[in-house]
Amino acid sequence: MIRRLCLPSRFVHLCAGWILIGAPSQGADATAAASPAATTPAVQPEPSSAQPAAPEGSKAVEVATVVPEVEAPKFRDAEEIQSMLTLGSRLTERSDYEAADIAFRQVLNARGASDVDHKTALLGLAYMHRKQGMLTKAAAIYERYLKDYPDDERVPDALLDLGRTLRALGAHKTAISRFYNVISSTLKLPGEGFDRYQLLAKTAQFEIAETHFVAGEYLEASKFFTRLRLLDLAPADRARAHFKAGFALRLQGELEKAVNTLRTYIEQWPEDENIPEARYLLAISLRELKRPQEAFASTLELLRTEKSRIAVDPKRWAYWQRRTGNHLANDFFETGDTLNARAIYAGLWELSPEPTWRLPVTYQLALCYERLGMNDRAKSSYQAIVDAGGTTPSPDFAELVTMAKWRIEHLDWRERIGNQVTRFFDSASSKNVATSRSTPSAQAAATP
Repeated sequence: MIRRLCLPSRFVHLCAGWILIGAPSQGADATAAASPAATTPAVQPEPSSAQPAAPEGSKAVEVATVVPEVEAPKFRDAEEIQSMLTLGSRLTERSDYEAADIAFRQVLNARGASDVDHKTALLGLAYMHRKQGMLTKAAAIYERYLKDYPDDERVPDALLDLGRTLRALGAHKTAISRFYNVISSTLKLPGEGFDRYQLLAKTAQFEIAETHFVAGEYLEASKFFTRLRLLDLAPADRARAHFKAGFALRLQGELEKAVNTLRTYIEQWPEDENIPEARYLLAISLRELKRPQEAFASTLELLRTEKSRIAVDPKRWAYWQRRTGNHLANDFFETGDTLNARAIYAGLWELSPEPTWRLPVTYQLALCYERLGMNDRAKSSYQAIVDAGGTTPSPDFAELVTMAKWRIEHLDWRERIGNQVTRFFDSASSKNVATSRSTPSAQAAATP
């Protein structure tokens, strides 16, 4: 049984509201607003999962089961169709997917809707499903669009989004094939939009490299990213390609090449957003190559980065500084390189004044002092943790305070035992000297 889908009166009023309040100007601007595939940046991020508040009235929409055949709505003119497309796009961005689905399907089944309207509705519906996470449906709609409109000017955009959708589904080979189709499709289109098609072709090459990377084909990914560095890309994209080339080499196990590539990247793109992660990869690669002093220097350089750079993206820098410092400091400590471990822990301690950060680092520093025989400094560090525990009640701190108290007691015990052993040997040594002086044999031996 086929259920017919009609637009509820409340939904019609909502649409009318968009028209009366001020729908966007018709033509190219309206089409671009309704179609997410109208333009393609060099590196397009995946759709956000954030869900802002839906427009007033949208929650009142009662949605019937969506089926291929629905009652054909009647629109007064092309302006109403364009307003419905714009509404569908806006509802999609507000994550009101049920209402957006109704809006796009109303256009698809509208009497008098043009081919351009059908194309925009299909692309809007596909993007809506992709943003919703229903990737199989999105892929099917993109495929239908490509089958029905193989010569449309938005085919490269659709192929690009289809490739990204297939990659998210794990169909890496098919995704790569679609990205290659983007490149070939741009050659068949009119020459008026040459710059745009050239950008699409470059973006497709970037996506091919990214797909090899996601698929675990790191050698191929590195080759593609290296080639991309030679193209006339935007600086941000060239920097990202350079970084990913080094990252892929590391994952492939080519540590020496990875170190060289990452160092070159850091020198050429010191302001790029991936610099903190690159320094982490460089430090751990050097450590694995048995070059501890270079790894140590790289870690300290990351920890001592100028505040002006960190201020651009403090969360990212803080994450990689802490991860790098912890990784290398713990590694140095476990392998007995206590001096380097202590220096890195000292750098970590400076990263934040928060007790939740400083007290665990203080404990690690105290362990280093203890191992280096600096027992007084170790005890004072442990005592600082115990004192702070009283003002910072927390289950995690309680455990840390307990451990610090135990270490203080342990140090006191070692000190008492050491003193007793010293006194014992001093006493035994004194007795031996006194005995040797009082024996005849000793006196005879002392006579010339």
